[in-house]
Amino acid sequence: MQMNFSQQMRMSQQMKLAPRMIMSMEILQLPVMELEERIEQELAENVCLIMRQADPDAPETQHNRDEAKETAAEKSLGEQTLQVDSEHNNEADFERLLEMSQDWPEDNYTSGSKPSSNRMEDDADRQNDLISSITERPQSLHEYLLDQFGFYSVPHEVREFGEYVIQNLTLDSRLPSPLPELMQFYGKQISEMDAQMALRLIQRLDPVGCAAKDFRECLLLQVTDEMPHRDVVVTLITSHLEDLAQNRLPLIERKTGYSIALIKEAHEELKHLNPFPGKGFEARPAQAVKPDVFVERDAKGAWVVRLEDEYTPRLRISKRYQEMLRNGVDAKTKEYIKRKIDSAKWLIESIEQRHGTVKRVAQAIVDRQNGFLEDGPNAITPLKMQEIADVVKVHVTTVSRAVDDKWIQTPRGLYPLKRFFGGGTKTETGEDVAWDIIRIKLKEIVGQEDKNDPMSDDALVLELAKHGYNLARRTVTKYRQALDIPSSRQRRAY
Repeated sequence: MQMNFSQQMRMSQQMKLAPRMIMSMEILQLPVMELEERIEQELAENVCLIMRQADPDAPETQHNRDEAKETAAEKSLGEQTLQVDSEHNNEADFERLLEMSQDWPEDNYTSGSKPSSNRMEDDADRQNDLISSITERPQSLHEYLLDQFGFYSVPHEVREFGEYVIQNLTLDSRLPSPLPELMQFYGKQISEMDAQMALRLIQRLDPVGCAAKDFRECLLLQVTDEMPHRDVVVTLITSHLEDLAQNRLPLIERKTGYSIALIKEAHEELKHLNPFPGKGFEARPAQAVKPDVFVERDAKGAWVVRLEDEYTPRLRISKRYQEMLRNGVDAKTKEYIKRKIDSAKWLIESIEQRHGTVKRVAQAIVDRQNGFLEDGPNAITPLKMQEIADVVKVHVTTVSRAVDDKWIQTPRGLYPLKRFFGGGTKTETGEDVAWDIIRIKLKEIVGQEDKNDPMSDDALVLELAKHGYNLARRTVTKYRQALDIPSSRQRRAY
């Protein structure tokens, strides 16, 4: 094999996104709450970016005080010439020390002094107040079971194995493995009798049904001797859960000899059992939603959009650092300040561009969905993102980013902007109708049917055709399942 080294020139074209364009797309896609977090992060990381006071008569806040200090520093820089040392420039550090000395009380102790006992008590009080104000973490299922298990008077081996089992329960409160496998994974010697004893004690804890090996055992653990129709309930759980799910009551009647009336009464008792007893202990933080856009009527009665920018801080570039850049600093500092100023400019321009794009896209959506605002969801219009992109004269991906995770407050409630996009079909008269309207109509038809003789999917196709909606059977089945509407067999009442 012969290896050669050579040089060649080749011309090619490549498309690369500049950092400025990347930031613009990221800012456009952020919802208002994440945008606020991004701005706070940039304010903390970029020394050249500061907040601008929108109202001079606004009450004094920490941001206003910071801006007042910035303005005073800018004025001071305007009155004197910045002295620069070519070898080492520590003027900025010196000014920061002066500001710290002005803000720091004179009676504060130095590094060599010790705080007084009163100050130590004040610090302790503040720490206690802070700790008391922290939200308590909700108790987990494992902690709740361990607290109860500790009240049992059992041998040490049983207690340790029981705690091991509790700590390894799944999120559904089930055993992660059969008991013999848990005994092997445990790593210590324990007899089968002691392991069975620990498991029985855990299964008696509240909530009842924990530490079951499967769905059926979880339900059986919750069946009590006092439960009405106990024997029927146990029979249904052990042998006929699938038949119940499919509403095959006549089949259960033939196999068990119980009457349909008795089966229905036992089924009602079974519904009171909890198949997932540990779900109530999951910490589910409430997801706050803040609308990005508001819809209001103007003086002429037309629907117009207003962007929510009340909580979006107004930003500007620090004049102080601009003066430092103009008056001359060393090359390393100059490069640092220039880079930070460019980043601040890109952020401010990206936020302004985001506001303009979201507002134009939202207004175009509102113009097309006037029927929804006037008459409700029954009057929603089929709409595609490409149509809005053509109106706003942007790429369809820009529309997708502009509506992603954005919410709009309308007189009819709070909705995601994506809610107004969707396909549709044509009626017999050639009128466009959205899929949402068809789904609403399908739900209405099923709600009014005779439950003793429910409609099959073929019958639903014919009924929708009477209202002018000609759909295929598979389409009706798809939307029925999407609406969690059971099949005709499951909807039948006996």
